[in-house]
Amino acid sequence: MTDLSAMGGDTSPEDLANPQPLFRLLREAGPAIDLAGEADDGSVGLDAGSGSGLVVIGGDAEVRHVLASPEIFSSGIDAVAIGQVRPLIPLQIDPPNHKNYRKLLDPIFAPRNVALLEDRTRQLAKDLIGPLVDQGRCHFHEAVAEPFPTTVFLQLLGLPVSRAKEFIALKDGIIRPPVETSAERVAYTREVGTKIYAVLQEAIDERQRERQDDFLSMFLDAEVDGQRLTEEDVLDIGYLFFLAGLDTVTASLDCMVAYLANHPEQRARLVEDPAMIPRAVEELLRWESPVQAVIRVTTEDTEIGGCPIAKGRAVATMLASANTDEAAWEQVDEVDFDREVNRHIAFGAGVHRCLGSHLARMELRVALEEWHAAVPDYRVPDGLQLLYSQGLRSIDNLELEW
Repeated sequence: MTDLSAMGGDTSPEDLANPQPLFRLLREAGPAIDLAGEADDGSVGLDAGSGSGLVVIGGDAEVRHVLASPEIFSSGIDAVAIGQVRPLIPLQIDPPNHKNYRKLLDPIFAPRNVALLEDRTRQLAKDLIGPLVDQGRCHFHEAVAEPFPTTVFLQLLGLPVSRAKEFIALKDGIIRPPVETSAERVAYTREVGTKIYAVLQEAIDERQRERQDDFLSMFLDAEVDGQRLTEEDVLDIGYLFFLAGLDTVTASLDCMVAYLANHPEQRARLVEDPAMIPRAVEELLRWESPVQAVIRVTTEDTEIGGCPIAKGRAVATMLASANTDEAAWEQVDEVDFDREVNRHIAFGAGVHRCLGSHLARMELRVALEEWHAAVPDYRVPDGLQLLYSQGLRSIDNLELEW
C-alpha cells in the first residue's frame, strides 16, 4: 500500500517546505484516497465535515470537477469548523442563493476598483520597506509580509489598524490553533470565534451610529434580492473577510520571497526586468500554492474516477496538487516565469472561487516590485531552516539578510 502518512500530522519540515513530491505520491495512489481511520492518533490535519474522515482528491481534472459541482460537493457550513456559528457569506452559501451575495460583493473587488487602491497600497509598501534597507537584515514575515496586507485589509473592512496584532492573534487562533486533536481544535476555534464576532459586532455598532468609508458601512446599506442585509449577514461576511484578508496574502508573500531568496538566478531576472513580476506572481502561486486545499462535503452518493464516495463525506480538494499535476502542465516541475498559459487554481475554481483574487494579485505584485527595487540581493541566513506551517503555508521565521 502506498505510504501517505506524510499527508497527516507528522509532516517533516523538509516536506512542508517542498511538498510537490508528496502531491505526486498522492496522485499516483489513485484519483480519490480515503483516509477514514488514518487519523486515529488524534493528530490535527484537515478537519473533516460531517462524514467519517477525509477523502483526498489530488488530480487537476478531478479537483476541477469537484469545485465545479457544488450541487454534489457542497461548500456549506458542514465543510469546515472554523469557529463560525452560521454559514460564512458567500463561501458557505451554495447555489442558487450564492449568486445573490456574489452579485453584491464581486463589484467591490472588480479590477477597476482594485486599481484605485494601488497608489496608497504602494505607498504603504514603501513606508514599511524603506526603513529596513540600511539594516542589512530583517524578519520579513514580521516586518513586511504580515503588516502590509493586514493594514490594507483592516482599512478596507473598517477595523482599527492600531489593533492589528490582536486581530492577527485571533486569526492565527482559527487557522493555526495551538492544539493536538480535532476535538481540541473545534473547542479552541469556537472560543476564538466568539471573540472575532465580538470585534465585528463592536465595529458594526459604531457604524450603525455613524457610517464611514469602509466595507462594513457599505454592507449595512446593501440589499440582496431587494432585502437589506441583516446584522447577522454583515457579521457572517465580516467573519470570512477577517480570516481571508489577514492571512492569504501574508502566506503568499512568505512563500514567494522565500523561493526567490533561495533561487538568486530567478530573483535576478525580476530585478533586471520588473515587468516580469506579474507573470512571476502567477507562476509562484502555481508552484507554492499557499492555500493547499479546500474542503467540500458530498450531498449524495457519488464517485471520482471510479472510486465511490458516500453521502456526507468530507472531500479535500488539493489545489496545490492540481497545480503541479504532470497530466495538466508542461514542464510541471520547472518554475517558469515565461509560462504563457497559466491556468492555476491557487484561488480555487467554480462558483466559490476567491472573491478577493484581484486585490491579492495587486498586493503581491506591488510588494514584490517595491521590495526588489529597494533590496535587490538578499538571502536566508546560513543555517536557518525555514518552518512552513501546514494547510495555509506561512513562514513565521522568515529572516533575510543582504
